[in-house]
Amino acid sequence: MPKDMIFGATALAALMLTAGASFAQGECENRGALDAQYCDADGDLVADAPEDEGELRNPETLVFAYTPVEDPAIYEDIWTPFIDHLEEATGKDVQFFAVQSNSAEVEAMRSGRLHIAGFSTGPTPFAVNLAGAVPFAIMGADDGRFGYTLQVYTQVDSDIQEMPDLAGKRIAHTSPTSNSGNQAPRALFPDLGVVPGEDYEVNYSGSHDQSMLGVVAGDYDAAPVASEVVERMAERGLYDPEEVRIVWESDPFPTTSYAYAHDLAPELKESIEEAFFSFDFEGTALGEEFTGVSKFVPITYEEQWAVIRQIQSANGVQYTPEGLAAE
Repeated sequence: MPKDMIFGATALAALMLTAGASFAQGECENRGALDAQYCDADGDLVADAPEDEGELRNPETLVFAYTPVEDPAIYEDIWTPFIDHLEEATGKDVQFFAVQSNSAEVEAMRSGRLHIAGFSTGPTPFAVNLAGAVPFAIMGADDGRFGYTLQVYTQVDSDIQEMPDLAGKRIAHTSPTSNSGNQAPRALFPDLGVVPGEDYEVNYSGSHDQSMLGVVAGDYDAAPVASEVVERMAERGLYDPEEVRIVWESDPFPTTSYAYAHDLAPELKESIEEAFFSFDFEGTALGEEFTGVSKFVPITYEEQWAVIRQIQSANGVQYTPEGLAAE
């Protein structure tokens, strides 16, 4: 299947066209924030599997995508060892497709063309509520710890010393749906003495790497970015850490969630989970890229994304195609 058919430029339009359609599973008494085609009878905040076994899917070829937080072309080779492991564990062919936007990734799972995906922190609730994604894993350390921080970077010789100094400066946010790149700053910065959109004009760079490179080049005076992204950029030599410094850093947030479509057959879901939780990062390109992690750790959307839902609620985020369109 051609890549542009899966993640084409019309992804958002398709998402918005299907958003009003209702394919509810019988009479659904509890749906919460989920779209009309999903139900949440057990109250765990994610879509239940279809009650009709005939609606369960067990495709011969699985499509896997990783969040478009950076240049997506980089990751196809990096994910190859895991793709091979996933094929062995599931007995399926697995195709990796590099997505260009969060909207395209969410729409692809919603339309049934994407089966397994890594969704970045902020867009994860959109994937859950609009696309029926069920997060089950996250990258973590041997002791089960995981997470990243929001860091505010400026040039090493900048006159920005404290957060209130951002007022009147050129500040880059990444995209409206990004947690560390926009949602968390809007929720947290006012208590630190500066209000995004009021004390400074928000300039959307499009991605964490573009924000960071813009700070290094002097295009922006400062930028809130995800620690895990800029750490990987430094390791690849994309910028010199000596040219920048951190103004402020948050407590940890959850990183990319790994989820499967809610309507996959139960035995397929089990084999997918087994593939994730049995994968050994050591000695692989994935382990080299994501330093500090050694395995996939089990998580639930209800528990680990509570802080993210709180931040997004404080920002008035609505889990709708229009909300995702702001990206």
